[in-house]
Amino acid sequence: MKLVVASGKGGTGKSTVAANVAYSLSRARDVVLVDCDVEEPNLHLFFPAPATEVPVTTPVPEIDADRCTFCGECGRFCRYGALAVLKDRVLVFPELCHSCGGCTLVCPQGAIRETPRTIGSVRCSRPLPTLTLISGVLNEGEVQAPAVIRKAKLLAEGHPLVLYDASPGIACPVIETLEGCDACILVTESTPFGLHDLRLAAEVAEKLGISAGVVINRSDGRDDPIVAFCRDHDLPVLMTIPFDRQIAAVQNPGGLIGRELPGWEERFVELFRKASALQEVRS
Repeated sequence: MKLVVASGKGGTGKSTVAANVAYSLSRARDVVLVDCDVEEPNLHLFFPAPATEVPVTTPVPEIDADRCTFCGECGRFCRYGALAVLKDRVLVFPELCHSCGGCTLVCPQGAIRETPRTIGSVRCSRPLPTLTLISGVLNEGEVQAPAVIRKAKLLAEGHPLVLYDASPGIACPVIETLEGCDACILVTESTPFGLHDLRLAAEVAEKLGISAGVVINRSDGRDDPIVAFCRDHDLPVLMTIPFDRQIAAVQNPGGLIGRELPGWEERFVELFRKASALQEVRS
């Protein structure tokens, strides 16, 4: 089972839900939790533990000055501005390169080869005997978040139960995280922005053919617009987490309500059961 926890916007409590589901399930079975929010991973704050680190590299062009005739074909091909051809040199901007390899193909002199460049890392830890945490970390200033996400997902491949914490929003990193997964939990809140971004996230899941359900976090009891949207779009509301001082007191210092508050471990296990059933509904 590959389950993604996502949200249309940041700050909805997506990582909180992912961490609590992972912890609650790990009480009875082995779980792999993958932090795919590689620009700002934070699940290690819930599960501090020593980690091993694997670098993530991508290929970037390197120019052979002895063979290059400065014809400009590589610069004209690159749509990201990673190559600028002058009359006597070629400037390479590796931070802009998207590693498509096209410049090596169009060079008539075969003067371009690719060399690896480190853009981030994947950190693996075992904070609990039955919980493995894999965190993707994109280096500051880099743009290739999907490459780091792919590496993190690859390290989790083959495990029977994997939970992915996606980046907020609906951009490329989220698409990469959702790719190949069985179901998705969309975390939202009862605000106009929450509803707007839930609509966008639900559309993405629908386009990718991934079954989705909704968790309403920090509910103030005025959830009617969210509930109506979910009803109109066949999105089951899987769980509602109230806007509660006791819950906030546990979460704010990085605690887990599934561990600290009575009854919540069972609720997060039930949330997983309902999310797992979404796959069966679509199939």
